[in-house]
Amino acid sequence: MVLNGQTALITGASMGIGEAIARLLAKSGINLILISRSNDKLAKLRNNLSTQHPNLKITYRAADVGNYEETDAAIESSIQELGRMDILINNAGLALGAPSPFHAQSIKDIQTMISTNINGPMNVTHSVLNRSMYACGTGTIMNITSVTGLEVPPFSGEAVYHSSKAAQEAFTNSLRNELAGTNIRVLALRPGVVATNFHSQRVGHDKEMYDSFTDGYEPLVSDDIAHAALYMLSQPANVSIKALDVVPSAQRSLNVFDRGWNERQEQ
Repeated sequence: MVLNGQTALITGASMGIGEAIARLLAKSGINLILISRSNDKLAKLRNNLSTQHPNLKITYRAADVGNYEETDAAIESSIQELGRMDILINNAGLALGAPSPFHAQSIKDIQTMISTNINGPMNVTHSVLNRSMYACGTGTIMNITSVTGLEVPPFSGEAVYHSSKAAQEAFTNSLRNELAGTNIRVLALRPGVVATNFHSQRVGHDKEMYDSFTDGYEPLVSDDIAHAALYMLSQPANVSIKALDVVPSAQRSLNVFDRGWNERQEQ
């Protein structure tokens, strides 16, 4: 599919996977609507991308995707500025409170994760469909879920996160069925372990705990996920890669990590 000239909205765009996707899509000639909660980071990214790609239309809105009114207003004004939306990438997500078990986590952290990880994709998708895609009858919705959405790993403290990823999978599959009769594709991209601030945040930025989790193998980086996203988006309109798992080769399953992977590659 020719992506040049299309317009994509990316949530959680100010850093990590969202930023990497934004940079790669800009290289492919795609106009961008960047959404996250950080106005300063979004402004810096927009200015950088606009300098590199002066022919593209790039705008941003600071919004909390868990707040529908705020999100809908941001999307409405973005569409007024750039026109119809061709691609939606629901990437914004949070993992808080690990390794504390569910009963020991704060209700505030639990509700924040639910608001961002479950309400967020639904809020954004509802607005995008009603304000652009459904009327046009065409487009692509990509939800960045997780390999944990289908199988829960044996790590303590992530009951809410894993539940939210399972909800995202169910939402993706249900939405795909509901949009039969349109040319709107609905896709799920499922990362494994990625070396980003997100995974550091999962363990409260405890460096020792983070290092022990990735000991002996090389995790993915944000660019790996961005290239997978572009691959899925670039398929012909009659082809849907409905779901794609992208994991480090050492991540053999959710509870089996090949800790000798790096050592063997150095031989």
